[in-house]
Amino acid sequence: MCGINGILHLQSQRKIDERLLTKMRDALEHRGPDDQGLFIENNIGFGHRRLSIIDTSSAGHQPFLSENDRYIMVYNGEIYNFKSFYSELNCKGFLQKTHSDTEVLMQLFELYGLEMLNRLNGMFAFAIWDRQDKKLTVARDRMGVKPLYYAVYNDTFYFASEQKALFTAGVPLKIATDGLEEFVFNRFVAGENTMYEKVKKVLPGHSLTLHENGKISIEKWWDLKSEIQNHAKIQNPLEWFRETFDDSIRLRMVSDVPVGVMLSGGLDSSSVLASLKSQNFKDIQTFNIGFKEDEHNEAHLAKMLATQYNYGFETMQLENEALFEKLISATQFQDEPIMHLSEPHILAVAQMAKPKVKVLLSGEGADELMGGYMRYKALQHPNLLQTLAQINDFGLFSKKPRFEKLMRYAQIKNNDDLVLYNGSTIYPKDIETVFGIQNSPKNEYRKQILADAKELYPNNLRRQALYFDQHTYLCSLLDRNDRCTMGASIECREPFLDQRLIVGLGTLDDKWLFTGKKGKFILKSAMTNRLPQEILNFRKIGLSAPWGDYLFKSPAFKDEMTSFSKSELFQMPYFENINVQKLIQTITNGDKRMIPYILPLFMTHIWLKNYVPKYS
Repeated sequence: MCGINGILHLQSQRKIDERLLTKMRDALEHRGPDDQGLFIENNIGFGHRRLSIIDTSSAGHQPFLSENDRYIMVYNGEIYNFKSFYSELNCKGFLQKTHSDTEVLMQLFELYGLEMLNRLNGMFAFAIWDRQDKKLTVARDRMGVKPLYYAVYNDTFYFASEQKALFTAGVPLKIATDGLEEFVFNRFVAGENTMYEKVKKVLPGHSLTLHENGKISIEKWWDLKSEIQNHAKIQNPLEWFRETFDDSIRLRMVSDVPVGVMLSGGLDSSSVLASLKSQNFKDIQTFNIGFKEDEHNEAHLAKMLATQYNYGFETMQLENEALFEKLISATQFQDEPIMHLSEPHILAVAQMAKPKVKVLLSGEGADELMGGYMRYKALQHPNLLQTLAQINDFGLFSKKPRFEKLMRYAQIKNNDDLVLYNGSTIYPKDIETVFGIQNSPKNEYRKQILADAKELYPNNLRRQALYFDQHTYLCSLLDRNDRCTMGASIECREPFLDQRLIVGLGTLDDKWLFTGKKGKFILKSAMTNRLPQEILNFRKIGLSAPWGDYLFKSPAFKDEMTSFSKSELFQMPYFENINVQKLIQTITNGDKRMIPYILPLFMTHIWLKNYVPKYS
């Protein structure tokens, strides 16, 4: 919906520099091209860039002032159930002068403070300044759909929707050693830390309060483990799932602007479209990315379904120079090296959709909630991995990429590490061999989440991995979705991440998740009478792309490979022992097993070359 930012000088006599606050705000212009606003009062300043979705009139302008003039708020996101609070607020003496969820959020805060958070169904990141108590409160939604970063530097507290705004304000861009280490081993930095020193995230389901004396207090307002433990038993899982999923879709269609669907043709996004059709939503536009390679392409299924439902359909392919340009753009929006490798494609789809819609529904989250990744299957019988590791001594699987990866994974000896590295593409032993790095990262946040997962699901590695991914890998996916869609000034909504679904699915027996070859048994069962068999039974692809071919066959990428081979990356810690020439030559000779090693290095090179100098 928006981009938010703010500056609070901890020395109360220091005044806000309007020029700097404005520059910081406008670094987020892509997040909100429709309107802009500032609030400045002595040592506190807020900035806001607006993407108008609900109540597109000037009444929704931010920063938003409470009726009694005590509170100032900047807010990014959507409260889908905001209208349900009208009667309660009216009974308490609050009248609505706008049709926006922003006003409702402010009035709920005035009445209940942060106690209101558990009643919200939505995605949000907001900051509220209490002019009376001189207190700043910031909070973030349960799953971290909407981003929020902060830094304390030179006796000043900065916050923003994206890191680039912090750097624009003067926070130094300095790569964190621990962050780089975690990136190498785990693909991304989890928890409150980032790739940068001094820059932190507000964790999902957390709030942060900055008091007048400079003390920062952080509270966890939503805890998935306790929510699952305290949830009543679901008597009819299939009926419950279908009804709750449909209601989640209905809520996420609340909008005063057109809403479309990112439709891959896979089960998840197709289920979103099927729910819209079953609820008689009309004139839905769908948007798709296709690939010329059959093993990566689901576009034909997406087109078939959209045509069957009489919905609009647009597709595109992204290759060569256009792909390279989108890669550079996606890196700028992401603020960190891209790691899912689908970022350029999602950005391109969002830009294609922009002339027709302002909101896109996504199927994100289904895999992590319902066991949709093949990698979870390896955790069902961990003892078999030891046997497979011994079989691989005979080289039986060396030419089959999926099995070759499984064999490398099987080298992990203990169950905790099997969960910790389940979402990685290369593993500690690989990193030691190729990168020359022997010491694994501290991973304190990941280990705490794993401890919670083990307590909630003892002796069940697959369920532990799901819970672990919901707090780590899924957060990185949501950040990717937000950055790529907001990079095109489009809002992304994820119906699978309604808190009722997240918690309820966490209570169900394994059979509802892992039955069948592809997992997500409850989703597939719920959609049996809604989706054609071609989609229900199609092999899982996901949004994957043939990056090995791109790097070494596409002219734009081949030229960049020369620069990559001489990159300053290989003078940095953790990369200095890599023989990049040997890696490149191995792949050039046809050994595609090295692609998982070279891709994160190449994406880090792109980030170092194109992003870091801009904000250093």
